[in-house]
Amino acid sequence: MSVSASSETHKLEELTREELIAKVRQLEDAVTKLEESTKNTTEQLTTQKKQRRQKPQRNFDFTKYNTRHVALKVAYLGWSYDGFQSQETTDNTIEARLFEALTKTRLIEKRQTSNYHRCGRTDKGVSAFGQVISLDLRTNLTDGAGVIPRPEGTANHREGDKTTEIKYVYILNKVLPPDIRVLAWAPVDPDFSARFSCQQRTYKYFFPKGNLDIQSMHLAGQKLVGEHDFRNFCKMDVANGVVTFIRRIISTHVCVTGEETGGYQMCEFQVVGNAFLWHQVRCMVAVLFLIGQGQEEPGIVDDLLDVDRHPRKPQYHMASELPLVLYDSTFDGVEWIYDRETHEQTLHHLQKVWCGHVIKTNIVKSMLDSLENVQVPMEGGKEGGRFEGTKKDEESRSCVEILKQNESLIEGTRTKVYRPLLERPRCESLEDRIEHYSKKRKLEAVDTDQSS
Repeated sequence: MSVSASSETHKLEELTREELIAKVRQLEDAVTKLEESTKNTTEQLTTQKKQRRQKPQRNFDFTKYNTRHVALKVAYLGWSYDGFQSQETTDNTIEARLFEALTKTRLIEKRQTSNYHRCGRTDKGVSAFGQVISLDLRTNLTDGAGVIPRPEGTANHREGDKTTEIKYVYILNKVLPPDIRVLAWAPVDPDFSARFSCQQRTYKYFFPKGNLDIQSMHLAGQKLVGEHDFRNFCKMDVANGVVTFIRRIISTHVCVTGEETGGYQMCEFQVVGNAFLWHQVRCMVAVLFLIGQGQEEPGIVDDLLDVDRHPRKPQYHMASELPLVLYDSTFDGVEWIYDRETHEQTLHHLQKVWCGHVIKTNIVKSMLDSLENVQVPMEGGKEGGRFEGTKKDEESRSCVEILKQNESLIEGTRTKVYRPLLERPRCESLEDRIEHYSKKRKLEAVDTDQSS
């Protein structure tokens, strides 16, 4: 021990208890001040960085331009977003990123005056190949399809090109995140709405075959076609005023699409309808999975659609949001305009994304292949690599190997003993929910009156 350290130790030993406590408090105060100083410095640096990134935009005179009502076709990988629709609790949504890009490029002045509509409101984690939005964008033109002259505007007197339209797709993709792409645009009538003008919407749900009976799933899916009350195949959104659950399904199809074997083939469930309820597709897939696993008969679909006999939804977990895609949206008379250069850039970007994911997929598949060749002890202490036995034994072993492939696509925990849907506890009835929210609104109205 050095002389200075030894001297300091003797000094501490000579201090009284009260003096030691005072010394400790003095040191604690010094540490607190140091932490606050470091925190303030970090916050100042963060603020300065944000200010440098968010340079104030120069004033822009929108009165020099007319607006044009257009439709935009948008694709996105929604896995890392909190859904499409803007939310008060987070800005990590597709819609938030779109409006950031629209305002940054000065295509709109603000959302409130843009006459905005969306085709579909996809949930957290859901992707889209054919999402469509409609809104009024700034235009170079003074007349033409969808062009709306600005009241008291000066577009006719503006200098510059008035015959070549702004490259909407190109400039938006320059500022959007790479997992959100505008694919095409189209001029539309001023009364066109991406929500209300949509003729039909197509969703696809991708999943591995595993041990599922695809034919039974397909036959069960056909029972969903037609106009039905789907309250047992959705999450009731009574709080937002949805009290009617009758929707029309135009077609459904379950098929194998991949070329792999041994249960690793990829499959898809495609459903086409005019409109869908909250979580409707994911609930339908969850029931089809139970049928494909042999835990329910296809007739369970008829039972759940019969709301007179079964007015309350049995409790079951939805299918995962990850494989769900808003695949297409159909509109009459809309002719999409694609920009060749931007289209090639989008293809190139998606090829890079595909390359990264397919490499990871093949690495994991190689691991699975190697594990299947490992010699492991069998019942009775026997060992062997490839299973040798009857054809029935081989099929039995194959089912065990691929049994787990789809478990990750159903939310919640899996019970050891399966309980049939119609024997499970039921959710609250529609009438009870309506009464609950009616009482809640009355109480809120009373509270508002009293506070005012």
